[in-house]
Amino acid sequence: MRLFSTLLLLATPALLAQSPMVKIFDGQVKMVESEVTALAEAMPADKFGFAPTAGEFKGVRTFGEQAKHIAETNYEVAGAILGEKPDAPNPKNLKSKDEIVAYLKASLVYAHKAVAAINNDNAFEEVQSPFGSGKTTRAYLGSVFAWHSMDHYGQMVVYARMNGVIPPASKN
Repeated sequence: MRLFSTLLLLATPALLAQSPMVKIFDGQVKMVESEVTALAEAMPADKFGFAPTAGEFKGVRTFGEQAKHIAETNYEVAGAILGEKPDAPNPKNLKSKDEIVAYLKASLVYAHKAVAAINNDNAFEEVQSPFGSGKTTRAYLGSVFAWHSMDHYGQMVVYARMNGVIPPASKN
């Protein structure tokens, strides 16, 4: 018991210094920000309309549509976490690389705001899901930024490489 008490006392500063839940989610949004935004910036403007056509690619989103889809979902998820309707442009109106990259970046600013609002008291409260009817938790929605974005990031990487662009994350 004495050993346990001593270990607990030694571990207490480390336990108290652990990042709160918001830091975990915010770190995930930062990762999306660095990977997806860098890739979008690396792709030439004239390739934002690219989508593969050979093989099983019929009807897939273009590179630019992938980026817009990530951003649109970020806005929807952040709005659900915050319990508000996002004030975002209509992605259908965005055509140029600069407009799409700005939209993506703004969605990530909004995502940071949303995850900053998640805390131990509200993380597991039910909120309206942005994905149809039903409820979910803020903690679940906080995880969506990473897994959803990285799913589409993987597709964007393929498109970039098909156009001779090495993703910035792969250059290290």
